[in-house]
Amino acid sequence: MTERDTDDISDVRVLVVDDEKEVADAYALRLRNVCDVEAAYSGPEALATVDEETVDIVLLDRRMPEMSGDEVLQRLDERGFEGRVIMLTAVDPGFDVLDLPFDDYLRKPVEREGLEAAIDHHRTVLAYDLLGEYFSQESKRAVIAAEIPAEERDGNERYCEVAAAVDTLEARITRLLADPEILETFDDVSREGI
Repeated sequence: MTERDTDDISDVRVLVVDDEKEVADAYALRLRNVCDVEAAYSGPEALATVDEETVDIVLLDRRMPEMSGDEVLQRLDERGFEGRVIMLTAVDPGFDVLDLPFDDYLRKPVEREGLEAAIDHHRTVLAYDLLGEYFSQESKRAVIAAEIPAEERDGNERYCEVAAAVDTLEARITRLLADPEILETFDDVSREGI
């Protein structure tokens, strides 16, 4: 595996959520040649997008009709969203933000360089968060693989679920992480005869 440029965020999947179509499209346009970006123009549309595809970072406006950004944030949290949420809003923060489950708060307008820096930072944080889950699941898969014959493993539904989760996490981490070789060091641990 080759090491990626640490400033390369081209594989990060970003969803810009703003009820003002021009604003959402403007931020998406700024990021178009920088990362994999799409826009949603309402809270329900954002939630549907997150349910249908892997989204790494959500750039979320707070003040939207029908469903506010705060409500979208709560629903993402309740669903166990495995990504990062950056509030991208013109709303002045108050003490209420102390109880909201977001990862960063940027006041509009945000220049392209600042947005790119925030996305890069949260890409790295997300990759390392997922790395912990990967190591946990991979150690379970590896110990079973080392101790139980393949015909028994392959017939076990739970083992197959864990193996699939490991593959999904590995692909996502490799896509996000500037140094995906860190995954290979985990393979050096012997689990036979434990």
